[in-house]
Amino acid sequence: MRFAKSLIPTLREDPADAEAISHRLMVRAGLVRQLAAGIYVYLPLGQRVLDKITAIVREEMNAIGGQEVTLPVLHPAEIWQQSGRWDAIGDEMFRLKDRNGRDMCLGMTHEEVVAWLAAREIRSYRDLPQIWYQIQTKERDEARPRSGVLRTREFLMKDSYTLDLDVAALDRAYAAHKAAYCTIFDRCGVRYLVVESDPGMMGGLGSHEFMAPSAAGEDEVAVCRACGYAANVELARSVPAPPPPATEARVEVATPNAKTIAEVSALLGLEPRRTVKSLLYVAAKAGPVLALVRGDHTLHERKLARLLGEEVRPAHPDEVRGALGAGLGSIGPVGVTVPVVADEALRAGRWVVGANRDGYHLRGVSAGVDFECRFADLHAAVAGEGCPECGAPLAVERVIEIGNIFKLGTKYSVPLGAMVLDEAGKERPIVMGSYGIGPARIAAAAVEQSHDADGIIWPWAIAPFHAHLVLVGARDQAQADAAEAIYRSLWAAGIETLFDDRDERPGVKFKDADLVGLPVRVTVGTALAKGGVVEVRSRRTRAELRVPPGGVVAAVREVAGPG
Repeated sequence: MRFAKSLIPTLREDPADAEAISHRLMVRAGLVRQLAAGIYVYLPLGQRVLDKITAIVREEMNAIGGQEVTLPVLHPAEIWQQSGRWDAIGDEMFRLKDRNGRDMCLGMTHEEVVAWLAAREIRSYRDLPQIWYQIQTKERDEARPRSGVLRTREFLMKDSYTLDLDVAALDRAYAAHKAAYCTIFDRCGVRYLVVESDPGMMGGLGSHEFMAPSAAGEDEVAVCRACGYAANVELARSVPAPPPPATEARVEVATPNAKTIAEVSALLGLEPRRTVKSLLYVAAKAGPVLALVRGDHTLHERKLARLLGEEVRPAHPDEVRGALGAGLGSIGPVGVTVPVVADEALRAGRWVVGANRDGYHLRGVSAGVDFECRFADLHAAVAGEGCPECGAPLAVERVIEIGNIFKLGTKYSVPLGAMVLDEAGKERPIVMGSYGIGPARIAAAAVEQSHDADGIIWPWAIAPFHAHLVLVGARDQAQADAAEAIYRSLWAAGIETLFDDRDERPGVKFKDADLVGLPVRVTVGTALAKGGVVEVRSRRTRAELRVPPGGVVAAVREVAGPG
């Protein structure tokens, strides 16, 4: 590929609206352009990166017996209504009507379509197991698209689906996918964690996420360096250090104008961990519920929703006063009629809680003595708290989700009628699994994890090209002839090469080479005329070799290192 005849519109300045490093560099290096909020055009270099990633994905999916299919983007509403997700999914789903007034949607995932297909094509246990996968465009009306290709409204996704006779077979398929995903991410050159996660809207028997550590990530995971425990903070457990013991009896104290935990703690001369944060939520079906966490903790709403089995929202101020008789900052669990759920950290001890009277709190309150409640893990894990497995301090990292796997069970096969006859001739629902990978997220994660002040540093396997051949003296015929011969020899050796043959200043070419970030730069310039050598330089390490033109192929492989 020759630079002079290619669409590689590099930029010197960062786009004004870009925050994530990957967003800035992928725009500046000419990989993508934004058409609208959350909608991107992939230019030739960006498309080559996606092609490299999807080729690796295909190889590994085929290796575990996957069969590639293409499922439609446009879906009839009926199949989503049968699964129950037509109403369960909110505004993120693109919905439309066709010319006959029939409800349709744009697919954000394809569990319903797969179950519909299985119901018509799979009849017997002899037809199982099956692994179907596709690499397909998905549509999601993301409320806040941002961070470049990390949070978009239209995106490419590899999704695969396993069909099995029972849960034991699903477990084997799940393990095979988990191993294949690790191989995919290893080959793509990104660092990642495998963490327990909440199935969320997908539902099912369990799930894991593959998370790439990055400051640009919108998720957080808790990780134990000692034993390897790792979980999304939606699910992560941690063991907080207990507060100093308290023996005081229950007493009401005035706390005028003190509404926050910090204000109450300062007024009473206590550590925040001696107080309780009382939060009223409204569940979709169950109604109001009072959730309690320690004053130095944060309630994780997903944990509360999972405990209640339905979505929740914070109560409005008038709902708080109507249910508890006081305003925000003065509410607590003593004497209330609404259900109370409390974090495990509150099982023992005496606490300061709101008195359900404006301007007053209660000291010396104990769960099980002064109020009844249901205990559960509700607080978001905090860095430094103990690992639930080994007790060592946890770390909390920001991460980019690059893949996920779900044990769906029969959540979709039952409502869509995907049944088979087992060996005894008895009809039973197909047991399903669902597995997703985001190629663009892998690309962005690679940029986030591997860059410097000058630009991207691509891993060899997913770089748009392997070598960047820079001809410094484009008007010098000897240099031009040598560069042409090197270009041909590199391609002949299987080293994909971008040839910067532009009649441009050397400084511009070098800056573009660093910005685009191909693993190796080969420079044909004055060193050829003076010493008969060309420069071969590693983008990652800056290590450089000077070799005659005939030694370039070997030198590129040497400075590129493993991979």
